[in-house]
Amino acid sequence: MRLLIAAVGRLKAGPERELLDRYAERANATGRNLSLAPLEVSEVPESQERRSADRMADEARKLEAALPKGAKRIVLDSGGKALGSEDFANRLAALRDQGTQTTAFLIGGADGLDPRLKAEADLVLSYGAATFPHQIVRILLAEQIYRAITILSGHPYHRA
Repeated sequence: MRLLIAAVGRLKAGPERELLDRYAERANATGRNLSLAPLEVSEVPESQERRSADRMADEARKLEAALPKGAKRIVLDSGGKALGSEDFANRLAALRDQGTQTTAFLIGGADGLDPRLKAEADLVLSYGAATFPHQIVRILLAEQIYRAITILSGHPYHRA
């Protein structure tokens, strides 16, 4: 199953990009044997619309254009469901076992995600009530995807 992080905004070169790339490389190396690869990142430009609602709608269109047809959608939002690492791993495995070709994780920009994307999502996932920069959320998500893969493979990286 292909894993895709689709995010608004560009992550510039530097420590954040290096950390994201490191987790993606690790996930790809371990995930191949579990049919949980490749993990790819697609970045769409931030909207230049003036009104927040218009920006979110424009960014939603851009995110959707980056997704393959039929992809399962998991959106990240502070109002979503908090899952432990084992539960997250089990959900990924279940999607894979159901024959899902692509699972896409959507991360909004500074204004968040368009309400329509949240309403249409297969899962709304939260990393807590705090608000994080979308650049940091990418890294947290990539690490959790890598952790999920290690849990499913029996690798000792995850210590409950």
